Amino acid sequence: MKMNAGFTQPPPVQIQGLIARYGEKTVLEGVDFIASPGIITVIIGGSGCGKSTLLKHALGLYQPAGGRIFLFGRDIDEVSDTELKHIRMRIGVLFQNGALFTSMTVGENVAVVIRENTDLPEEIIAQMVRMKLSLVGLEDAIGKYPEELSGGMRKRAALARAIASDPEVLFCDEPSAGLDPVVASELDDLLLNMRSLFNMTMVVVTHELESIKKIADRVVMLDDGGIVAQGTLDEVMSMRDYRVHDFFNRISHTEEKSRASIYAVSEGKDA
Repeated sequence: MKMNAGFTQPPPVQIQGLIARYGEKTVLEGVDFIASPGIITVIIGGSGCGKSTLLKHALGLYQPAGGRIFLFGRDIDEVSDTELKHIRMRIGVLFQNGALFTSMTVGENVAVVIRENTDLPEEIIAQMVRMKLSLVGLEDAIGKYPEELSGGMRKRAALARAIASDPEVLFCDEPSAGLDPVVASELDDLLLNMRSLFNMTMVVVTHELESIKKIADRVVMLDDGGIVAQGTLDEVMSMRDYRVHDFFNRISHTEEKSRASIYAVSEGKDA
């Protein structure tokens, strides 16, 4: 049968007009975002700009106040619970704190994901666990508990669990947070290696400049509830928007804001 030359797969992650609120506070409004196949998209911005909120809505963990979220071309607000479960089986998540089960060994942490998503026999699961831990350099830690690991090792163990079921998309929330620069760079190398080996699509939330410069194929910058810049790293860094300039040059306006707030209060105005 002749294939349609114009057929293209939908992007793994697509967000249209996302509105996110916590109570009456609007955090994101009118956000449009696409994560292309095999690309590492890094979401950046200052503290409290909505980076993790965007990630959690993309995962379907939070219900949006408005807009639509598509995973693999399917609107997750319209699919059945069964289909949503199958969609989530195609996704891995590396949480900021690792979120390892402290009562389980490293090997058991990885195995539990495979058991949840497959009907494979235990001997095959054991082989897969060793393979995933080998990919992150932790094959010798299979019988250790999370509390016996260093911070960097815990992040690598969490990464092994995140890729346990060979996901097509990997979401990472501040993967380098709390790590020293050398360990953080090693983790970045692992992410690049995963992308290279498996052509994995990644969406990474981070504020670490060195990580951004090392792994980003595409950058999306959030500020004031919306996207203020997006493109390749070079494209974004060449933009003349002061918010982009301040972020990459680590310029803080905290002192200015404090002075403005004090002045407003002294004048009897709302800060």
